[in-house]
Amino acid sequence: MHVRHHVSAASRLPAPTPDSPAVLAHETEAASEFDLLHSGWYSTEELAVLLKVDPSTLRRWRSATPPQGPPFVQIAPRLYLYSIPDTQVWLAQKRTDPSKAA
Repeated sequence: MHVRHHVSAASRLPAPTPDSPAVLAHETEAASEFDLLHSGWYSTEELAVLLKVDPSTLRRWRSATPPQGPPFVQIAPRLYLYSIPDTQVWLAQKRTDPSKAA
């Protein structure tokens, strides 16, 4: 029997920092270069908790024209997943550094 260990969403997404090698590397990689199958995934509910938004916000972003929010994959009619690397890149792109804005 296979036992699936649950790892909380909060423990899988380290807070991005501007000089984080992972963030810098992901900013320069194309999404197709990620090992999407093995890089980890968030459900809508898990990502909503991490972003401190309601899951309906993610659903609204997905259905907007054009779509907004982090990149997602539709696995089934009501199942959407968000890759951890894509989410980290999206967060890094949304980041505003006041010391560099002027």
